[in-house]
Parts: sequence; C-alpha cells; structure tokens
Amino acid sequence: MGERIKRITGSLYWRQFMLTAGMVVLTMALLGVSFYALSYNYTVSEKRQEMQDRAVLVAQLSVDYFTAGDDAERDQGDALRSLAGVASRMTDVDFLICDTTGSVLLTTDADLAGKTVVVPEDITQTVLGSERLYEGRSTVGVYEKKQFVVGVPMTDADGNTLGLVLAVMNSAELMQMWRSFIALFFMTSAIILLLAFVASFVTSMRQIQPLTEMVKATRAYAGGDFDVRMQETGDCGEISELAASFNAMADSLQETERQRRDFIANISHELKTPMTSIAGYTDGILDGTIPRERETVYLRRVSDEIRRLSRLVDSILDITRLEGGQIEMNMRPLNINEIVKRVLLTFEMSIEEKDIALTFTLDDKIIVLADEDAVYRILTNIIGNSVKYTPMHGAMTIETAVESDKFASVKVRNTGPGIAPDEIPFIFDRFYKSDKSRGLDREGMGLGLYIAKMLVNMNRGEIGVESIPGAYTEFTFTLELVKRETGLFGRGDKGEGGSKKNDGDRPGKMLK
Repeated sequence: MGERIKRITGSLYWRQFMLTAGMVVLTMALLGVSFYALSYNYTVSEKRQEMQDRAVLVAQLSVDYFTAGDDAERDQGDALRSLAGVASRMTDVDFLICDTTGSVLLTTDADLAGKTVVVPEDITQTVLGSERLYEGRSTVGVYEKKQFVVGVPMTDADGNTLGLVLAVMNSAELMQMWRSFIALFFMTSAIILLLAFVASFVTSMRQIQPLTEMVKATRAYAGGDFDVRMQETGDCGEISELAASFNAMADSLQETERQRRDFIANISHELKTPMTSIAGYTDGILDGTIPRERETVYLRRVSDEIRRLSRLVDSILDITRLEGGQIEMNMRPLNINEIVKRVLLTFEMSIEEKDIALTFTLDDKIIVLADEDAVYRILTNIIGNSVKYTPMHGAMTIETAVESDKFASVKVRNTGPGIAPDEIPFIFDRFYKSDKSRGLDREGMGLGLYIAKMLVNMNRGEIGVESIPGAYTEFTFTLELVKRETGLFGRGDKGEGGSKKNDGDRPGKMLK
C-alpha cells in the first residue's frame, strides 16, 4: 500500500496537479493578505468620508441654530434635530453638536438625551484649532467603549467659529462592515479555489493522458507490437505534435521491423540453398553415392557455392555498413567516362560469350563530384545486371550526358525480357527478384540494385528504371556535375576498345 501511494504521489500527473494547485493557493493567499489590509483601509476611509460629509452638512445647518434669535431658537433646534436624525438614520451615525467649550447642545443619540455631556478638551482643541478635523477612536467622555469619531468645526459666513459637530459610530459596527467584506472575499475565494482545483484536475488529466498512452505504447513496442498508435487531437499544441511524431516513429519502427523480418527470411533462404547444396555434395562424396571419378566435378560445385556464400556475406556486410553510416563518401571530381570504360573491360569476356552488340555514346569530358569507389560499384552492379539479362546476340547501349547545369546522367539499356510494370516499384528493394528473372539468375541475391540505389543517394544523385516487357530495360542514374570540358571523344576521336562519341555517327560495335 505504501509503495502504491509512493508511486502515485511520484507520478507526473500528481506533481503537475500539486504544482498547479499550490500556485493557485499561494496566489489566493497573497491576494487574501493584500485584500485583508486594503479592505480595512478602504472600509475605514469610505466610512470616514461619509461621516465627514454628513458632519459638514449638519454643521452648516447648525450655524442657523447658533445665529437665530431667541424667538426662533426652538424652531431652529427642532428642525436641526429632525435633519440630524435623518442623517443619522441614513448613515447609522449619531451626531453631537457642541459649542466652543465642548458642551453638547444637541445630539441624535437617544442614550445621551437629558445628560450633560462635555467633549474631551483634546478633541475640541483639535477640531477648533489649526487641524480643523478630528478622526480617531474615543469614548467622547461618556461612552463605555471607544467610538469611531469624526469632528468638523462650525463657522459662520464671517469665518467665526461657533462650535463643532462630532459624528460618532460604534467601532464594532465598523468592524462588522469590514468583516462582511472579508467574509464575502473568502467565500468568493473558496469558490474560485474549488473551480481552480477542478480545472487543474481536468487540465492535468488531459495533458498527462497522451503521455500515459505513450507509456503503454512503448511497452507494447518493447513486446514487439507496433500496431499501437497515439490519438491525434488536431490541436496545434506540443502534445499534438508529440503524438504525430510518435505515430511517425511507430510507422518507421513498424516498417523497420517488417524489413528486418523480410531480411532475416531472405537471408535464411539465400543461405539455405547453397548450404543445402554443399551438404548434399559433401555427403555424397563421403558416403560413396557420388562416383570417385565425379568427385572433382562436385567439389568444383561446392567451391562455387562457397564463393556464392562469400559474396552474400560481403554484400550483407556492405549493406550493414551503408545503412549504419559507417562508410564515408570521399567526394572529389571524377571523369565519369573513364570509369565507364574501366567497368566495361571487366565484363569483356561475358559480353563476347553472349555476342552482345555493345554501343556507347559518351558526351564530351564530363566531370562529376562523387566517390570513385562508389561510382565504380554502381556501374558494376547496373552493367553487370544488364549483361546478365541480355539474351544471346542481344544489344546493350551505354550513354553519358549532361542533363542540366547541375547534373550528369548515365543510361544503361539492354534488350531482353524486361520488367513487368507491377514489379518496377520493388526493383530496388533488398533481395527482390522478378518472377521472370528467377529462372535466369540462379546465383544472384537481389542485393546489387539495392546497394546501387543506396550509393547513388549517398552521392546526392537519383536512380530510376524504365522497361517495356519483351523489348528493353533502361537504368538511369544522375550525379552532381562539376564542369563540362571538351577535347575528349570529340568528332573523329576514338576511345579505348573502339568506342567513339556519337556525334551524328552510327555507334560502333565494341569488342568485336
């Protein structure tokens, strides 16, 4: 149980929720402290201003009472009491109207009716002196508890001071008003906190849910299940982008796993065939099934199968290094035509044996930026593939040309069975062999074109194939062009092997 609680409280969701909630609580606490102080000052200030305004009004009315004659004194006093009473009821404030000695002449406080009340001298002197305003808490000489008091002077039209007016309010009532503000604030704060906690809970859940799904998906991937996908919300947020990236990674992993399984299956198949042959021939020699006079023949077959296995292993190692980025391209200027001629010389015997009519058209000296070993391997794989599938007495054409200011192209065309349209998209896949080629290519492993494509791409070029079944197949790849020079294979100039530039002339036959 303790471990479960520890795991829950240590989760990202819990930490995010507590962080958000803590920030909300801290913010509300700071706001509460600020509101506590500000609301008190505001309440006191507002009440003081209200009491002062009412006291000034009563003072103005009281001037008539002090300046009235004896006949009108009673009427003026009754009117003053009535107005002061109205002001008192409107503001919950009592008024004390005093002379210059501090003696209370009139009051709206019923508890002081009939009593002789004298305002403390310090209050009287403050109001009648230079300050002309009093504000504070005092018993006013008669109250048991301190009252909130605001005092203003009474002056006639000539500026003579006739007395003073005190507005008196119970401090407890003032505090009650302030506490009402505080209670309202805390009630509002509680509602806000509740809404904030709910919003934090929902937001945290929505933010953490994709991560939880990712955890489940990664566990599924670890178990070999690559079909799990994240749900993309369509939002522009980071979570949506992360989900899209995660799904793209899953697609890549799924494709990689498919290729891995296909690779293993193909490798197993390619290894099984020669190893079965080797085992069969060896067992036949050992148990005497193969006659002694035929042992040499079958030993040669064993040797051929071993060499085939060696080539397969070499190709697999090359693919591993290429895909792992372990082979660096040494990019430098190269004469593509010279490399074409070197590769053709290695297939001279095969071309003569099949009586292939070979023509090639070489543009003026073309300088490309590429890795020499890579270009040699590309041409070897493509030309070798063309020689292999060109029938007896067939024809091959090799052409180099400048495609644009940036690229040069090499085209290798051969007559033969061609490639079906539905097979062209897979022709550069690992271990792929077309159905028609399986009977013609007993030694091929379906890796040559795949390696050629990888090397072309690593040299910043492109490769493609065009084919018409029963007519021809043409492979074309491009390389980055450095410059184009003249003088080599110009009109009338002959290259090695009897080749010549096709500059309006009929291409010659090579190696005949």
